[in-house]
Amino acid sequence: MKRDRWIVKGFEIALVLTIVIAGFGSAAWQLWNWLMPSIFGLHSLTFWEAVGLMGLSWILFGGLRGFGGFSMPRRHGTTERWERMTPEERERFRKGLQCRGGKSEIPAEPQH
Repeated sequence: MKRDRWIVKGFEIALVLTIVIAGFGSAAWQLWNWLMPSIFGLHSLTFWEAVGLMGLSWILFGGLRGFGGFSMPRRHGTTERWERMTPEERERFRKGLQCRGGKSEIPAEPQH
């Protein structure tokens, strides 16, 4: 019974993926063929060239962030950790950054 559920789920995922690729590919194809030849004098694309161009742009310019996907991990809580540091710890941290060969990008403590 669980096996049947996985087969149905796999079919549903494949169907949604096909619809998404067809929809975005068609949009990229239509927009390219409508705009690029007249604006820049470039040749028209086929549907599959547009899908390939769309995939390449997703890889090069940020991945599939909107699909819960493949983006770089982010650091959470950096501001909170900085605020919990004592002034001595902050100064030691700044000096550690300067020792690595660059100027510290962390601003000095504000004077109150």
